[in-house]
Amino acid sequence: MGQIKVLINSLSLLINRLTQGVTTFVLTAAIARNLGAYALGQYLLAISYYYIFVNLASQGLKTLFTRELSRSPEDTPVYLVSGTLLQLILSFIGYLGLVIWVFLLPYSPDTSIVCYVMGLSILPFALSNITEAIFQAQEKMHLITISTVPIYIIRLLVMLWAMQMRYGVVYIAGILVISESLITVIQWILLTRMIQPQWQIKRDFIVNTLKAARTFFALEGVGIIAGKLDVLILSLLGNEFFIGLYGAVTQLMQPYYIVANSANMAAFPRMSKAVYLGKEKQRESTENIIELLLCMGLPFSVGMLFFGKELLLFVYKDQSFLQADIILYLISFTIITATFCKALSYLLIANGLEKFNLIEVAITSALGGLSGVIFISQYKLLGAALMGLVMSLFSFSLYMYVTYSRLFPLRLWNVIRRPLLITLLMLIVFVLLQKLNLDFLVILISSICVYGLIMGSMTIHQLGGINKIKQVILKRVN
Repeated sequence: MGQIKVLINSLSLLINRLTQGVTTFVLTAAIARNLGAYALGQYLLAISYYYIFVNLASQGLKTLFTRELSRSPEDTPVYLVSGTLLQLILSFIGYLGLVIWVFLLPYSPDTSIVCYVMGLSILPFALSNITEAIFQAQEKMHLITISTVPIYIIRLLVMLWAMQMRYGVVYIAGILVISESLITVIQWILLTRMIQPQWQIKRDFIVNTLKAARTFFALEGVGIIAGKLDVLILSLLGNEFFIGLYGAVTQLMQPYYIVANSANMAAFPRMSKAVYLGKEKQRESTENIIELLLCMGLPFSVGMLFFGKELLLFVYKDQSFLQADIILYLISFTIITATFCKALSYLLIANGLEKFNLIEVAITSALGGLSGVIFISQYKLLGAALMGLVMSLFSFSLYMYVTYSRLFPLRLWNVIRRPLLITLLMLIVFVLLQKLNLDFLVILISSICVYGLIMGSMTIHQLGGINKIKQVILKRVN
């Protein structure tokens, strides 16, 4: 029964994450196609500020509430009412901070309005974080999926319709506000059917919660700012058009990162259990997940060198995005270092060394800010890509150093041997496809099919062949 619940919860979160990722990708492509790079830059800048301030105002409480309610579920009615009031206050402060920040910076009036409207989503989204924390603590993640996934899909369809009717980014931001408000209402309805709220405000609870959540606010705040640093610096030293081009490129990386993040989350429990089984078992688990992700990431990066321009034109249908082809080549290779960094960060957490994660984020953010000011002021769009490359290489170096000095060395040849073989085989395919000068859609489908055959063949070989797999299946069935 416990395993079934874990499976349902994991599947629910995966569906929610995949839906978010897919709808975001489709929306980004649609804005680029229908409204252009400048409008896409406005949207990405506004959504970046929204994510920063909503995380500063709410994510720390969500993490704390999930932990505390998992331990003391009987306190849920108190958290629901007093916690929601506290979150509401912090949300107003967060939105006010966004408005003041954007007002003080030299953005155009139309871009500022987009940011103000988008920022209104802070209020409903932050409140839904409280209800989702309760759902997670009670291991009822399927209710999160039920309340969000249909809204995400409907929201995307409405946004696509609005763009077809030639409505601008401000209306897209308004639709986001309405949809997040609707999600909050639905989750409250679901929650109040399970829990009887205690309509009493407890001041001591609010004060103690603020004190307890300080560390979580710091961790989440530093992390989200580091993740959006490139866009923020580019917005100040460049313009919305550059943000649109840069964001369009980074969005092409999202399919890989969705798979990579899901794989790392799935592997994290195994990493945590391996701590008690010895360092050799830990190393094996870590190397396996890095190898698996490199088998996807390395061929993907090489493929971008051959067909990056075609992919930009295929997705965005606008010649202006071809200006970002060099940026695409540089950013695609950060996938390789990011694969190591993500897996090793989970490894450190599994071993109780999460302080190094905070150190890495803080130092990388400082280094990124400094290099960003230097590079972006000189090279604009190319400078943003160079900044990302510097941050990625430094993060990779730091994680490798901590892993080698505190835990164990990785057997790098074991990790990269199969990814290199797959990449070499795909390289041959890429060269042949490029010489045949086929339609890009045919090239894309052919590449995916050949890659699938190579991966499938290697997996079967690693498992001992088809006969061995049949024997294992028959044994389990019987």
